[in-house]
Amino acid sequence: MEGITKTMTIGEILRTNPNVAPLLMEAGMHCLGCPSAQGESLEEAAEVHGIDIDALMKAIQEL
Repeated sequence: MEGITKTMTIGEILRTNPNVAPLLMEAGMHCLGCPSAQGESLEEAAEVHGIDIDALMKAIQEL
């Protein structure tokens, strides 16, 4: 998925491509609409949820 980076907020990612939502949910990020999703980068969220950011980015790129 071109244009999505780990420094983008989850909100930005979902506005860029809503099709990423199921992947994030499957990875354990269930609060896609919560306020922190608007201010927390994907990398920060992955760290909080114990998710390997590189593996997550690879999965996003394969969408």
